[in-house]
Amino acid sequence: MELLRKGKVKDVYDEGNALVFKFSDRISVFDKIIPNSIPHKGESLCRTSYYWYNVVSSLNIETDLIELVSDSEMRVKKYRQMDKGYGFLSNYMVPLEFITRYYMAGSLYDRIKSGEIDYHTLGFKNAPEYGDPLPDPFFEVSTKFEKFDRYLETKEALEISGLDLGELYNIREIIFKIDRRINKSVESRGLIHADGKKEFALGMERKPVIIDTFGTLDEDRFWDKEDYENGQVNELSKEMVRQYYRAAGYHEKLMYARDKKEAEPDITPLPENMVKTVSDLYIQMYEKITGLKW
Repeated sequence: MELLRKGKVKDVYDEGNALVFKFSDRISVFDKIIPNSIPHKGESLCRTSYYWYNVVSSLNIETDLIELVSDSEMRVKKYRQMDKGYGFLSNYMVPLEFITRYYMAGSLYDRIKSGEIDYHTLGFKNAPEYGDPLPDPFFEVSTKFEKFDRYLETKEALEISGLDLGELYNIREIIFKIDRRINKSVESRGLIHADGKKEFALGMERKPVIIDTFGTLDEDRFWDKEDYENGQVNELSKEMVRQYYRAAGYHEKLMYARDKKEAEPDITPLPENMVKTVSDLYIQMYEKITGLKW
């Protein structure tokens, strides 16, 4: 079994006709791997992903899952990866990330505040606040295999991915169908699903196949429903780690360096009490998201 790539979160091994995902306890923010391990994080991601794979299969949506090997390892179907300037007709990974947003948060909020996005185009009459529900779901795509994720206009997304407009819209509708189930399911367990990202391949005859992981604390944003109804946004995802580094001033320094094309500052370790808090969160949220016992 050959190590194909070592990602920020999981290691991917090539078995020939299949891939094996080995989930690590690494954690990353802003495309930086933090020099701490988070106990049980990999297991939480793997088990949560497996739960959603089964839910999605019940909706008659094709997935890449073959089997769960262990609590931190799964075997999945193998798809070809596009090289720049060379595409495939079928059986390949779509080199895009698909993001759906239901509330004002994360980078969308940052881009609204900076004026990069006009909030009127999202259906708001007045400038929205962090945590406001969006008038309509906001769907966008970003790059997948570039050094830093970059949001794309539709024309460039189609050029990069080899999709046609109808196929892009079809993937969007599949994502909305999945998210309706996620939103309803976690709401019954006291959570709000604020946003999330997903990845797809095109299988034989260019049929969309959801791949990789989704519905976890790394790909999606969850809030406590009761707190939200009382006027407080309580982050129950990896966002709490991002906020730690924002408050510490690291994010600002990192963005300045990237903007000026200077050497990026090293990311500092999390304090031990924060490591425990994050580890506990991944365990607790596995139970909250899935309704299953750890």
